[in-house]
Parts: sequence; C-alpha cells; structure tokens
Amino acid sequence: MSLFKARDWWSTALGEKEEFDQGCLCVADVDNSGSGQDKITVGSYMGYLRIFNPHPVKPGDGMQAEDLLLEVQLRDPILQVEVGKFVSGTELLHLAVLHCRKLCVYAVSGTLGNVEHGNQYHIKLMYEHNLQRTACNMTYGPFGGVKGRDLICIQSMDGMLMLFEQESYAFGRFLPGFLLPGPLTYSSRTDSFITVSSGQQVESYKYQVLAFATDADERQETEQQKMSSGKRLVMDWVLNIGEQALDICVVSFNQTSSVFVLGERNFFCLKDNGQIRFMKKLDCSPSCFLPYCSVSEGTINTLVGNHNNMLHVYQDVTLKWATQLPHVPVAVKVGNLQDLKGVIVTLSDSGHLQCSYLGTDPSLFQAPKVESREINYEELDREMKELQKIIKESTKTQDILPKSEKGYDDLRIMAEVSPDLDVVSQAIDSEVRAEAVPSVTVKITLQSRLAVQKTKLSICVQPPLALTHDQFIFDDIESGRSKAVALSVFLKGNCPPAELEGNAVASYSTPTGIPRVAQCKFRLPLRLICFPAQPSKTANHKLTIDTNKPPVSLVNLFPDFADQSDEDQVNVLGFQFLTGSRITLLASKTSQRYRIQSEQLEDLWLITKELTFRLQEHFKKENSKDFTCTFSGSVPLQEYFELIDCHFELRLNAEKFEELLSERAIQFRAIERRLLTRFKDKTPAPLQHLDTLLEGTYRQIIALADAAEENQANMFQAFTKLKSATQLVIMLISLWQKLSTDQVAILEATFLPLMQDTQELGWEESVDAAISHLLRTCLSKSSKEQALTLTNQLSIPKDTSRLKKHITLLCDRLAKGGRLCLSTDTNIQQTMVMPGGCTPIPESDLEERTGVQDSTTTFTNHRHFTKQKSKTDFPQGALEEAEKP
Repeated sequence: MSLFKARDWWSTALGEKEEFDQGCLCVADVDNSGSGQDKITVGSYMGYLRIFNPHPVKPGDGMQAEDLLLEVQLRDPILQVEVGKFVSGTELLHLAVLHCRKLCVYAVSGTLGNVEHGNQYHIKLMYEHNLQRTACNMTYGPFGGVKGRDLICIQSMDGMLMLFEQESYAFGRFLPGFLLPGPLTYSSRTDSFITVSSGQQVESYKYQVLAFATDADERQETEQQKMSSGKRLVMDWVLNIGEQALDICVVSFNQTSSVFVLGERNFFCLKDNGQIRFMKKLDCSPSCFLPYCSVSEGTINTLVGNHNNMLHVYQDVTLKWATQLPHVPVAVKVGNLQDLKGVIVTLSDSGHLQCSYLGTDPSLFQAPKVESREINYEELDREMKELQKIIKESTKTQDILPKSEKGYDDLRIMAEVSPDLDVVSQAIDSEVRAEAVPSVTVKITLQSRLAVQKTKLSICVQPPLALTHDQFIFDDIESGRSKAVALSVFLKGNCPPAELEGNAVASYSTPTGIPRVAQCKFRLPLRLICFPAQPSKTANHKLTIDTNKPPVSLVNLFPDFADQSDEDQVNVLGFQFLTGSRITLLASKTSQRYRIQSEQLEDLWLITKELTFRLQEHFKKENSKDFTCTFSGSVPLQEYFELIDCHFELRLNAEKFEELLSERAIQFRAIERRLLTRFKDKTPAPLQHLDTLLEGTYRQIIALADAAEENQANMFQAFTKLKSATQLVIMLISLWQKLSTDQVAILEATFLPLMQDTQELGWEESVDAAISHLLRTCLSKSSKEQALTLTNQLSIPKDTSRLKKHITLLCDRLAKGGRLCLSTDTNIQQTMVMPGGCTPIPESDLEERTGVQDSTTTFTNHRHFTKQKSKTDFPQGALEEAEKP
C-alpha cells in the first residue's frame, strides 16, 4: 500500500449501472480547437457517448454542467473509441466509434454561444461501415506509409482482420491458427500489425504481407483460390511469453520503437524484431497500463494500474512511484487539460472518471479526538457485572442455532399418508411378480412463516420401495403461504423392505441468505406390501411376545386385514407379502402372549414391529401408561448367522467376479494390441487365430458381466433381508433385557451402521469394529480389555467366524447384566450396574474359547433362569384353540 494517494484534480461518475472497458476511453483534441487542450471522450457498453472538457475552479472539484460538452446515446454498445485522421481530403481529427456490427466516424464541432449557457457541441456522421462479422477491437495508423491520413484495422471475434481505407473497404485476412481474439496494435516504424494469440504468443504481421496474401472472403479455401496467385499469410516474427495478454502498445523514440505487452503477471518490452528488451514481474494483478517516453535519455516510463487500487510508475524496470486510487482502473491515459500537462486520466469499469496528478498528499488515518471526561468506576463495575451475567446465561444454552420464535420454524413440513390405497395403482417398472402392485399417495405440505427462497424438497424411502417423484423445486414461497405436492409410494424390488418409513427433507434459504433444513418422517401402511391370507399351521421360525395386559382381539388391532364377520380371526390372522412369503399371527386366549411365525426369519420383523406398535397405540388410547412388552424366549442367533453367511458369500462372489473381469479385460486389450500390430504391418501375416481368441474373450467378459450383475441383485436382496433380521434381533434383545431408548439407539448404531453395502466398506467389517469397541469399553470386564487397541483399517474379512463370536459374546455379557452406554468412565459404570457375581471374561475368549462362541448357544432371561423357556414356548394347543369356531 502506498503512503501517498493520487491528488484529485477533477472527477465524476458516469451514468448508473453502466459498464466500461479499456477501449472506452480516449484523450485527444477531438474538436480540433487548435489550443492544445485535450478533451476526454468516453463510450459505454450501454451506448452512451460523452465528451468532457474539465475546468475545475480548484483542484478536487466535481463536474460542473459546462464540463460536459456532449452526451448522446447511440443505439449500439460502444466497444472502442479512437481519434485520428479518418476522413479523406482533410487532416482534421475525427472520432471513430466501434460497435459490434458497425464502424462509425463522426466529426465533432462546436458553435459559439451568445448567452451564458456557453458553446454548443454536436457530432455529425461522416460515414459508416456495416460489418459482416462481430467486431472485437481496432487499431489505426498510416498503413503502408501513407501521409496525412489514418487507416483503420478491425479484428473480428473469429480472427479476421478487416482493413478500411477511410470511406472504402480494402480487404480482409484471417489470422492463421486463430482461436480467441487478443489485443491489437500497429507499429508505424515497421509497418506491421502486432497481436497476442490465444496460444500466448506475440505475433507480428507485415502490412504488405497482408495486402498480397490470399483473399479471406471465405474461411475455407476453394480450388480456384489455391490456383490463384495469392500468397499464404505468414508471420514476420513470433515470441512466446507464456501468459495471456491484457493490452499491447507501441512507443517510438529516437528513431527506434518498442513493443510493450502487459501480461497477467509481467509486462514485457520488446524490440522491433521481437527480441526481449526487458521484462518486469509484477507483484499485483494488473488491470491496465500506458507506456510513454521518459525525460531521461533512452528510458521509457510506464503507468501500471492494478486490482489493489494502485497506480505504479516504472522507469524501465525500476519502480519510481506508487500512488493510491479510489477505484480499480480499467483504462489510463495522459493528457493536457487546462494548461496542465501530464494529467493522469483513469476510468473504472463502473464509470468512475478521474483526472489526477502525482503528489505527496498522505493517505493516513487520523483517529478523532476523544473528549476527556472523568471515569466513574462504580458505573463501570455495574456495567461489567451486567455483561458478565449476560455472558453466563448465554453459555448455559448448548444450541448452536438460535431458536425460532414460539417454537415455530421459518418453514414447516408436514406429511400426510392416505389411509386408503390408490384406486389406480401408480406402480412403474415394478419387479414384483404379483398380480397387482398397490401404491399409496403421500401428500407433503410446506407451510412458510417467513418468505423463503430456493426451496428444494427431497423425499426418500428405503429400497426396494420406490417413489413416483422424489424431488420438487420451488423458487420462492411467500410469507404465510403453503405449497403442497402429492406423490405415490410402491414396492419396486422383489423382496420385502426393511422399513416402512419415509423421510421428507426441505432445504431453503432465509431472506438473509442463511441456509436452513426442515424435515419430517412419515409411516407407510402395512397394506402397501402385504395382503390378508389364510393362516399357516406349520412354520420354521416362531417368536412369542409377552405383555402385561389382557390380550386384545386381532380384529381390533388389524381392522384393515381382518374380516369383521369371521369369528375365527379374533385370535389368528394370516399375512402374505407381495413377494410370496406368508406370516401367521396368533393371540392366546388364556395368557397375555402373542405368537408370530413364518418360514423365514427376516419375514417376522415387519409383522412383529407392527404388532408392538399397534399394541402401544391401543393402550395409549385407553390411557394405560404401564403397558410393556417382553421377550423371554431364546434369541435366534443360529438363523441370524445363516443370513450373515449368505450375505458374506455373495460379497466374496462379487470380489471374485471383479478379479475375473479385470483379468479378462487385460487379456482382451492384449489381444487387441497384437491384432492392431498385425493389421498395421506392411507385409501381411497370418492372424494365428487371434480373432477367434478375441471373440472368445469377449463372450467371457459378457458372461462374467451378466453374472456379476445378477450377483449384485442377489446381494442387494440379501442385504435387505439381513437388515430386517438385524432389526428383529435388536428388538428381541431390547425386550429381553428391557433396554432403555438410549441403549436401543446404541445397538442400532452398532448393528446398522450402513444404509448401503459396498465392496469397499461392507456390513460385516463395520459391525465387527463397532461390537469390538463396545466389548472393550462399556462391556469390558477389566482394565486389560480396555487397553487393547482396535485395528484402524477396515477391510473385508476372510470369514465371518470372528464376527459371530463377537455377537455371541455381546449377548452373553448383556445376559450377565452388562449395560450399554457411551460414557468414557467405564470402570465406574460397570461397578454400578454389575455388582458382585460376574466373572471377567478374558479377551482371549474372543479368539480361543468355544463354549460361549458356539453359534448354537441360546440366551434366556436371567429372571427365568431356573425354568428355561423352550424355543417353541407357547400354551399347549393354543393354535388349535384359536382356530376353533
């Protein structure tokens, strides 16, 4: 940062919301006054053309009305303005204005005023050229060494140089290897055009070479042009500068000229032949520059503006001065204004025009003087205590986000599930082999308290369930308004889901730009995935749920599945999933028990969960607060382990398929390379059955890919079944040990860490690591177990024996009184919950003991330790009794 700022001589702001660039500023005696006074000409992208002649009464004054000589709005955006001898028959200066598709040349003249309003200025169009191509920039000069007039060269956006000899069009040439336009200038000493290509090269083209090169009326050469006498356009010289250029300028002095190029990080000074005279690395990102002759012999001064609101003055490569500007300049010029030579004129991209000069006006911050007053220490102590009280109260709350007023969020999201299934099913591309796949409508309502923006609503359900629409986008929701959308949910995959819950999440932004999220969950009906069926008397898997209340009629619990006229369904109900599995639910007439039975273990989960949920809702309506469910049977670990082995085997198969596909792909590419070598050989050689081998390898790859895809589908179904069985085991353990809600959450986080199963991170290794952590922390028996470290890297195991041992040991320690918690002080916790009688189980049991690790071990409730319940514990003849009319 500079110590001094530029001395403001005159400044003004141009228009409102107008844009300007480096070609929009020109300083010259545009009205040919002959007094040596320059005028400032500014054009904008909005089409406004303004001419100023500043006359401040004192330095630093703003613009007066008489300072603006002319303001006119042209129809097209102004890309560049230049002043030169552009009209034939006269050597007076005229104004050239470049538009996107037009070049206009104006004469600026003034009329002496007879009253106090001053002189009147106006512009007169001398001629114009309509361009066939979109213009980018232009340059001018005495092309070809002409005397007393200036010609104009326009560069188009597609790389064509269009040359105009004042009122007439001369010719056009395409630059070779063109991609994007760059800055363009003309060197009168070498009679050449110099530009910087998109290849980061400074290129020079002689005017004579352009004039005699092949015509460029068409971009592609025709056969007639190839046979003509035109020459190919070649460069005079080229130099690679290694960066894009912002501007280029030519300065002549002492019979020599130098080419200055402003890059993104450096500025270069080149000789006429393209050799580097010197270069300077810049500390800040430049925005514009202006080289001019120095008073010192053989040196050149350069004004360089940058994006730090600074203007640096270099003498060759030496920094001579640095001054601070009030804006970032995009164009800088030097002119003679009101007998003041060397005034620096800068223009910003927003239209801040300033005339300044260098000086030593310091830019220092001076703190204002503080009024002296006597200090009241009692008042300060009182204020300090109040502030400390506020700080203490604020630190008590643990909420990171501030609570909304009256507990009402800016955006509320509500989900309403239709009580009935859709009359016309909306199921699309379902893989279920049932006659009809039902669907249910879910209505999501967004209610806004304040105006919210960029609202995106996402709805998700767990596969194999699917949605007709899963995303909705709302631009703006006004205050007090609501938006509602409807969608349908159906079963798409050919297996029962592990959850009948969905989640709706809405992300939005408050009017102040703060991102927020609102969400809600909804429960899907059981009728979506199953329908009533005849009960089955035989089943491989049976579970018994005990309650502390009299049995409830199944007709009242499941009115949507039971026939009111059928008295047999009071104590027994049958359910059949759309995928074909059948589940039977029985209620005992003499005891407070319910039995769920099925051929598959995983099919018991949804019916068991639905039963406990409806029982809780039923007794809640009767204002019974002490209702509890318990499970005194054995946890079916053996059947659960079979599902784990099935899923793990499919994971191993997927790994094998991946290895085989990789081997066959390598073999396929090797055969392709050999065949390509044979085909490229000039002397044909026999293929030696390589084509047959290629076709066989291709068929193997296709067969392996089909098998891998089928295995992937089977693994997805196996993972869904495993999740259902896992949630069933978690529920049975929680009912068995009467775990609290927090302990059940720990079990769910341990056994269900993943929503999706992948080869990189699978269910087995994740659960094994989580259970091992519990066994070493809250379920540990000694400090020796706590000192053991876990492996940091998770990878697919060789088998599931270790995982099954850990699950068995977890159940054993829970059976002996262990409790789950996340407290770090595990020793104190275990002392409180497990007093006396628990013998420590050494960590070696995880690897060596076989008594507890046997997968056939059953765990029972210690309250019934003297009388162990059998696996099919149910009152004798309960099923027959329930089926009697």
